Amino acid sequence: MLNHRDRLLNDLGPFMNLRHSTILLTAIGALCGSNAKIYENADELPSTTFDFVIIGSGAGGNTIANRLTEDPSISVLVLEAGGSNENVLDSEVPFFCPSLAPNTPFDWNFTTSPQTGLNGRPVAFPRGFMFGGSTSINFMAYTRGSMDDFNRFAKISGDSGWSWNSLQPYIRKNERFGPPADNHLTKGQFNPSVHSFTGINSVSLPGFSRPIDEMVLQVTRELPHEFPFNLDMNSGRHIGISWTQGTIKGGTRSSSATSYLGPNFINRRNIHVLLHAHVTRVLQTGTSKSKKSFRRVEFAQRVAGKTGPKRTLTAKKEIILSAGAVGSPTILLHSGIGDSKALSKLGIKTLHNLPTVGQNLIDHPLTPNSWLVNSNDTFETHARDLAIAAADLAQWKMNQTGYLTTPRFSFLGWLRLPKTATIFKRFADPSAGPNTAHIELLISNGLTRAPTSGGNFLGLATGVVSPASRGTLTINSTDPFAPPIIDPGLMSHEFDLFTMREAVRSASRFANSTAFAGYVIGPSGALANVDMSDDESLNQYIRNTTGSLFHPVGTLSMSRRNAKDGAVDPDLLLKGVDGIRVVDASVMPRVPAAHTQAPTYIIAERAADLIKRRWNLRL
Repeated sequence: MLNHRDRLLNDLGPFMNLRHSTILLTAIGALCGSNAKIYENADELPSTTFDFVIIGSGAGGNTIANRLTEDPSISVLVLEAGGSNENVLDSEVPFFCPSLAPNTPFDWNFTTSPQTGLNGRPVAFPRGFMFGGSTSINFMAYTRGSMDDFNRFAKISGDSGWSWNSLQPYIRKNERFGPPADNHLTKGQFNPSVHSFTGINSVSLPGFSRPIDEMVLQVTRELPHEFPFNLDMNSGRHIGISWTQGTIKGGTRSSSATSYLGPNFINRRNIHVLLHAHVTRVLQTGTSKSKKSFRRVEFAQRVAGKTGPKRTLTAKKEIILSAGAVGSPTILLHSGIGDSKALSKLGIKTLHNLPTVGQNLIDHPLTPNSWLVNSNDTFETHARDLAIAAADLAQWKMNQTGYLTTPRFSFLGWLRLPKTATIFKRFADPSAGPNTAHIELLISNGLTRAPTSGGNFLGLATGVVSPASRGTLTINSTDPFAPPIIDPGLMSHEFDLFTMREAVRSASRFANSTAFAGYVIGPSGALANVDMSDDESLNQYIRNTTGSLFHPVGTLSMSRRNAKDGAVDPDLLLKGVDGIRVVDASVMPRVPAAHTQAPTYIIAERAADLIKRRWNLRL
């Protein structure tokens, strides 16, 4: 049933070209009161005990909350450290995604430790700090990865349920593929047979063409051996250049907050969300079958820089950690679950010795390459010309169409090193298999961040998506509000440096192809001083400019049920304790060759069924 607010929104349907107006929503809120299911103050919670307490409202947490509350007998509370996603324009408008992080109120604003592989530079490490988690601030790419990625998950965990074929029902439960905002012709841009049109989280193709689109397609015809056209990167075989698919519905971001806990679901009587709830620890509540039980959550509300008193909540069935590859291990370490020696040095009492907590941190490194172009129809013009920018925003506010409805990348490319690459004489291939890329090419009609100087640009950023580097997440303080020590070890393995050199060279060949003749003027910024034939010149360029692609995984990796390595079993239950399950990107034992949003949704959809079966809930 619709509440009073939603009925008013429906009645205003003919006038809803203004639905993103802060004035309209504020007026409706004054008439109807705030949504009773999303609380700003812990005192308003109807109880301190719920069947499930979910920590984190990202792709994992909100998916679990939605699926568990399909059973009306179950109560669920979601704890989110950040604030509301309501009326955050930059989160709603797809094109504005770069404005959300880093160094904003919507980001945890983490920074890595100095990276040895990046000439000692620390780099930004954004994580979403609002309802929806990172799904509310990311670049919205919908990329599943390769079939090899998931088959490797199945092999490592010893559970065939994590294989590509076994996960197909969960892929379809997640995805609702739909037309782009402008109803732009999409024939020849995707393969309908590999998509679902009935899921929850919306996915669409770019609805507004860019000037480089035809040039990109021409490159795939000109250089098909290196840059083949791939009709659909989400078929399980992603090698090639494909049109980007993004989590966008009707020209507006589709996050876990607007989809899984959006208007169609948030009014269920058995679901509750508390914002500004910073979880500090999970607490032991007893012992079950010789295992220590953890079913109590300690948290404090933090609003406008002020921290309230610590409180506790109880989960009758399970605590579900969905705070991400940074947040989840950090909470466990402060709870006394981790390496006993390291915890002892900090003065934290070890409740469960699990040395793998925070280990195996894996991320994708990104090098932001760009070329000056002979055009004034790029992102830069739309940012610099205030009249154009105002017109773009006015059109989006009017009917969610136009220039701002698409994310920054019209195309993504997934490329493999040649079999004859010399690096394979020294190191094993870290990719998941022959259908899996080593390199990602992110193609954009301009820079994704504002340029520091004039000019118009073609962006051909490169990522290493099957990295060999590994890092760690640790803590060096007993203060649960202190940031953790994040060391992803970017570019610390020679394989990754070799691969990024080849990636930049590949991007250069792309930019210098006949298709871009007369359009591309030459490399810009630091790239202009690089000798592409000299490895050391490229090495220094890479080490000085590379950052994170913001895809951390692995810090609570799944492994076989009785294996000593890993932190969770194939059912995502924390090893050696009772009452804690982890459902987020931290459980991935390897980083998939993909933007990790879609794989996390897929994992969460299966995890929901695992939980339901464990507690005999309605499937």
